[in-house]
Amino acid sequence: MHNRRVILLVAVLLFSSATALWAQVTGGQNSFSFLEISPSARATALGGNQIAVRDEELVFASLNPAALNPQMSGRLAFNHNNYLSDIRYGHVAFGQQLEKVGHMLYAAVQYADYGSIQRADVFGNQLGDIPVKETAITVGTSRPLSDKLSLGLNMKLAMSTLDVYSAVALAADAGLLYADTAKRYSIGLVLRNAGAQLTTYTGTREELPFDLQVGYSKRLEHLPFRFTLIAHHLHQWDIRYDDPALKQEATTDFGGAVTEPKGAPVIDNLFRHLLFNGEFLLGKTEGFRIRFGYNHLRRRELSVLNYSSLAGFSAGVGVKINRFRVDFGYGGFHLGGGSVHLGIGTNLKSFL
Repeated sequence: MHNRRVILLVAVLLFSSATALWAQVTGGQNSFSFLEISPSARATALGGNQIAVRDEELVFASLNPAALNPQMSGRLAFNHNNYLSDIRYGHVAFGQQLEKVGHMLYAAVQYADYGSIQRADVFGNQLGDIPVKETAITVGTSRPLSDKLSLGLNMKLAMSTLDVYSAVALAADAGLLYADTAKRYSIGLVLRNAGAQLTTYTGTREELPFDLQVGYSKRLEHLPFRFTLIAHHLHQWDIRYDDPALKQEATTDFGGAVTEPKGAPVIDNLFRHLLFNGEFLLGKTEGFRIRFGYNHLRRRELSVLNYSSLAGFSAGVGVKINRFRVDFGYGGFHLGGGSVHLGIGTNLKSFL
């Protein structure tokens, strides 16, 4: 028990010290931002993230490697996302239990195809299309530290291509997950995308989309429903975008001094760190599931002033059909459209 406490303490200290090493602003300030895209239809329906649940959902290991568990052994998952505009994003994953060493092994490939971008010379003459693609290969593992606590690690090799230019990055995810099945709650702690570029487009190194997250999930006792609260970007307090619309809420006195409403920026910034989601688990085998989520950061950054939209809201369903589980998720981004995510998964052992 003493060794386990030491391991937990060291992991927490590593996570805490990383805030000083990797702190950065959000939104358009990072390379390889496709690593932040929701990897599965279920995650998309839950607001784009889920780090505090341990069940058979294999792709949750991309969000928290500590979520890897024996229920995922032999599972294969395909997810495809019709993202904004003509961008296509996909994720393929496989999990396997290594009986002899007591570890779970996870492997995944994710890709982003940004569609056709026309090449032209200085006179506007079109010279064909520019290939723009990004790919990441992930290998991960997890190990139980006790009957309730597990530790996981993912290593990622990410590659980006823009015409004749290319870049490569190496990143890692580290996670802890504490699950108390008797009390029906779980807590996840994740350090995501900590790493650096190995090669760059033009010789300028850019930050990766690092994030420090904590999540709490609770399954209700008398209702087939689970809710989750996730706090993200904990390494940086102020994540508000410098939006001119925010300044309209300020007041100006006769001397010309501008005063913002007390508490409003603090409360808004606090909720931008939070993501809320819920999931109904229906049926004896939980074969039918209804999901929804709300991302306040996305809502505030992508809403259009004086126009209503579904920005920040998400929803979806999942159904088990024979040996397969099929999922659909929709994530609202902007008046211009949202993300339509489809996923299918199965356990290869069921065919043997």
